[in-house]
Amino acid sequence: MTIRVLIVDDEALLRSAFRSVIDAEDDMEVVGEAADGAEAVRLALQLSPDVVVMDVRMPVMDGIEATRTITSLRHDTPHVLMLTTFDLDEYVFEAIRAGASGFALKRRPLDELLGAIRIVADGEALLAPSVTRRLIDHFASQLPSPMKRRCDLDQLTEREREVLVHIARGLSNSELAEMLHISMPTVKAHVGRVLAKLGARDRTQLVVIAYESGLVTSS
Repeated sequence: MTIRVLIVDDEALLRSAFRSVIDAEDDMEVVGEAADGAEAVRLALQLSPDVVVMDVRMPVMDGIEATRTITSLRHDTPHVLMLTTFDLDEYVFEAIRAGASGFALKRRPLDELLGAIRIVADGEALLAPSVTRRLIDHFASQLPSPMKRRCDLDQLTEREREVLVHIARGLSNSELAEMLHISMPTVKAHVGRVLAKLGARDRTQLVVIAYESGLVTSS
């Protein structure tokens, strides 16, 4: 299956570089480009991309507001991969709370963007466990505890709540399997059910839900 990508950045040279690298791949194609968030919203509706590669700082509408709008448009929304200048950019967590599936660093080699797009397109969060932990350490203390987010955790089984807690603390599937003494297929089944019950798009959103609901705290 070909991954359809929408590139959103106000720098034309960057858009051109991203398009060149992405279109050179057999399993990807760039279906559109946007120079600001408002245009990104319009093209996301018109072109139905699988992944939107979204810059944060742009004129007219910034990437965070555009992400929030795109991810609320309909059920089968594209995954949003945020582009940031720094790995702990002040906007990263706000972007993830807006619905982004993860982030990639602009300063890294362009070919790393390809792996990031594939990960996000596959429904995974582009947050390695170590990155998840750093984001939690950096941002979780800034969240009201708990935030008034309507999230019915009561529908989760005891095991599913346990899985959610460990995901929020940055454990990968393999680490979950080892800690809980269960197989990888069982881990994936648990994660899938938690995603479905909480209406989350990916593991990144599960981390946010766990903190915003008060199930997990930064202490």
